[in-house]
Amino acid sequence: MSETMVRDVLDQVIAAVVPDLQRHCRDPWHLIGSAAACLAGVDVTVADLDVLTSVSDAKRLLEHWQSHREAVYAPAGAERFRSHFARFRFPGLPVEVMGGLELNTGQGWRAVDVGETVMVRVAGLDVPMPSVAEQIRILESFGRPKDLQRAALLRALDHPKHYAKS
Repeated sequence: MSETMVRDVLDQVIAAVVPDLQRHCRDPWHLIGSAAACLAGVDVTVADLDVLTSVSDAKRLLEHWQSHREAVYAPAGAERFRSHFARFRFPGLPVEVMGGLELNTGQGWRAVDVGETVMVRVAGLDVPMPSVAEQIRILESFGRPKDLQRAALLRALDHPKHYAKS
């Protein structure tokens, strides 16, 4: 899929879900994963839209988006990650909500937090995501081959896409 087609699909799903995220989430939320890397300027395959939320916001979204829920889906990596997880079907891409995401560091469970947030304008909406440096830190902490590959691509960016820091 071309970069323009990927952005069109991202724009479509972001336009469908971000107004609900803005309306129903009471705590900060962020786009993470391949979508955030793509929005920063990396040419990467985007299979879904990963949204990091608080547990209480994940519960609110689960209630609000119940008709979109993929009830049978179970994420891989349960030994490495845990969260209040749900996957939803939306036009363009599935949306995965991870409420209170934690990472098993080998020395216990640690919350996945976003330090520096940037805002990117997508489909006329302001969307929060980790800064490039934060994306690299988070992806490297995950340690999976696909995450390390994305972190390397983010490191190689000459000029990340322009977005406003918050």
